[in-house]
Amino acid sequence: MASLQDIQRRISSTKKTRQITSAMQMVSTAKLSQIQRYSAGYQAYAARLEAVVEHLVSANLFQNADAKHIPLIAQRPIQKTGILVVTSDRGLVGSYNANIIKQTNALLARLNLDQTNTVILAVGGNGADFYKKRGFEVILEHRGVSDIPSFNEIRSVVKTVTSLYESEVFDALHVVYNHFVNRLTSEYRDVQLLPLTGETLDAMGGTEDEKAQLNIQSAYEIEPDTTAVLNVVLPQFAQSLVYEAVLDAKTAEHAASSTAMKSATDNAKDLIGRLELQFNRARQAAITTEITEITGGMAALE
Repeated sequence: MASLQDIQRRISSTKKTRQITSAMQMVSTAKLSQIQRYSAGYQAYAARLEAVVEHLVSANLFQNADAKHIPLIAQRPIQKTGILVVTSDRGLVGSYNANIIKQTNALLARLNLDQTNTVILAVGGNGADFYKKRGFEVILEHRGVSDIPSFNEIRSVVKTVTSLYESEVFDALHVVYNHFVNRLTSEYRDVQLLPLTGETLDAMGGTEDEKAQLNIQSAYEIEPDTTAVLNVVLPQFAQSLVYEAVLDAKTAEHAASSTAMKSATDNAKDLIGRLELQFNRARQAAITTEITEITGGMAALE
């Protein structure tokens, strides 16, 4: 049985741990609130860009365009598949990273992908380290994403992603990350980003009634030509989707960290309660033993 001194030491160390996890929870909650406000501002730009692309799809520009001269919509045989994995750099985020890696492995198995026909693009150290150890080629690795990543910070990543696709380093790109639902919940997402297809974008445009409410025009006068316009708009759209995924994943990371630290704080509180109960019982037993010994000694003297 542990001595009173050992129990006191455990209570003291657990209280210090509870202070640390409680402080980390407050920090993560503050970061979550900040990135949610920032994301709301970015959504205005993302929504406008998406509306432009939807308008172009509704005007049948994809059907009229010369796909061979627009790399992001050109269809080609898939010999290499790129997987953009967004994870965190650190731990203390509960099952956040484990869930992404587990679901991504399931995606690889479902698509019959292995080290020979897959390249990994990693945002976050956990994903990069995991797939390096398993022999995958990591052609892009970005660590140290800030708590509230700006587009300028991620600009090199999003431009590199589209550039590698245009250079035919890979022939299709999947973006995998945890989507923020609320403070307690996130869900895994797998988005086939490249190549962009008219059918995929058309599905984003909603029903005909919704398009009518948006006053979408059915015809455009294009200058200088359709190919030139799409070669400007589509890379911006693809880069916007990549950045949006990173921003969404970072939001989910802060939420996971806040939840994990709250759980750790609650567990520490419960442990302190059990240790204090154990300490009181042990102390009571020691006092009872001392009283019994004193009583026995007095009886012997009589």
